[in-house]
Amino acid sequence: MRLPQDETLWLVGGVMAVLAVATLVARWLKTRRDSRLNPAALQAFNLRLNAWWLMCSALAATILIGQVATVIMFGLISFWALREFITLTPTRMADHRALFWVFFLFTPLQYVLVGFDEYGLYSVLIPVYAVLFIPARIAIAGDYRRFLERSAKIQAGLMICVYCLSYAPALLYLKIKQPEWEGQNARILFFLVLVVQMGDVLQYLWDRLLGKNVIAPMINRSRTWEGFLGGAVSTALLGTALWWATPFEPWVAAGMALVIFVAGFAGGLTMSAIKRDRGVKDYGTLIEGHGGVLDRLDSICFAAPIFFHVTRYFYT
Repeated sequence: MRLPQDETLWLVGGVMAVLAVATLVARWLKTRRDSRLNPAALQAFNLRLNAWWLMCSALAATILIGQVATVIMFGLISFWALREFITLTPTRMADHRALFWVFFLFTPLQYVLVGFDEYGLYSVLIPVYAVLFIPARIAIAGDYRRFLERSAKIQAGLMICVYCLSYAPALLYLKIKQPEWEGQNARILFFLVLVVQMGDVLQYLWDRLLGKNVIAPMINRSRTWEGFLGGAVSTALLGTALWWATPFEPWVAAGMALVIFVAGFAGGLTMSAIKRDRGVKDYGTLIEGHGGVLDRLDSICFAAPIFFHVTRYFYT
């Protein structure tokens, strides 16, 4: 089946239409006094809808403008997410110059290389050069107190918030085998973001409906094995339904959606563990009711590089 050139508009428009219907339903339920729904759950759903509107609108706008705008947007998001991550724990004066290079050299350079499609460089810039530079620069400052902890924190933040997230806009530059997919990669990026977000929602719903056996009680009591399995199956079915928006066959789209869901789940649980370790509820307060940027993108940070490399290996 050959996809028309305006299929991206249909995909974006369809997502916006679904959000619009969900918003109208949520407002209608809010006005009903005899509603049996939990008011707190309804309020949480409304706040989640607001966050989705913000993210989908920003992503749709940059995708429609072009590749460069999308790369710049993700670069700014990475900068903000890294800022949230670093502020979780106090830094020492000896770390500040290393952080300067992290924020103002390695972060923008990573996205510049992505924008120029220099895979051989952006794939090693941070995991090789930046990871080695950070402890060396801190050592030169001469402060050995909690040296390993301080270096590891900056390295982890740079890897998760910048390196991993940069693979999302890098999807725009993949050279898909099918000739008809030239210039159509925006749909692959939108597929990633949509599946990640819907995977979180579906898992949340299954947790509420059937959740009994908590996976990691000390980290997140709302994530259960029942929710994980129900979310995995539901997300795979969603991927199958969206196969037409991807270069994948239906069964491959289901497998890709499952890979995205599992990686996103791992990201959410990992970032929750970091928050519990630091004794905070959210990474920030940018999005009302849903914390900071990193609270909304933790799943994408883990899913993006895995989805990128699986797609690159089999479809380019």
